[in-house]
Amino acid sequence: MRKLKNEELGRKTIEEFKEAAKEPIVIVLDNVRSLNNIGSIFRTADAFLIEAIYLCGITAQPPHKDIQKTALGATESVTWKHFTTTKDALIELKEAGYKIIIIEQIDKSISLADFIPQQVTKYALVFGNEITGIDDSLLPYSDECIEIFQRGTKHSLNIAVSVGIVVWDFCNKLNPI
Repeated sequence: MRKLKNEELGRKTIEEFKEAAKEPIVIVLDNVRSLNNIGSIFRTADAFLIEAIYLCGITAQPPHKDIQKTALGATESVTWKHFTTTKDALIELKEAGYKIIIIEQIDKSISLADFIPQQVTKYALVFGNEITGIDDSLLPYSDECIEIFQRGTKHSLNIAVSVGIVVWDFCNKLNPI
């Protein structure tokens, strides 16, 4: 066993990434405060060939040194767009035929383990603020709500971790290895 060298990883150039077929997923960030979280989410989107990230409300936009610190260049490969409000982003996505999936702990949520994404469906995965979660006013725009089952006392995950778990799960279910 040996660790692979960078040249053995088959990494795409930025141009190859932009031309590659993407997963039909848009990550929507609703008022995310942490620039490091935003950068980490860009890296996750790059790793899984996600279509785009929508940065909403107070969510910071590239270029910013604290985003770049964790994104490691992913802001150059991943398509992103800023919206003044998350509601505007969800309306645009709904009109474009996306199924809106809010990731939140609510009374009618479905466990991520039980949710099976459909091959021909485009998804918008909405993640909320680190402290307050998804704004309640966005719930009527959702088609479904998914919750990541947790066993501990906190019942709270870092948003970048949540994005990683959900995106990995969706991609794995859509394109099993």
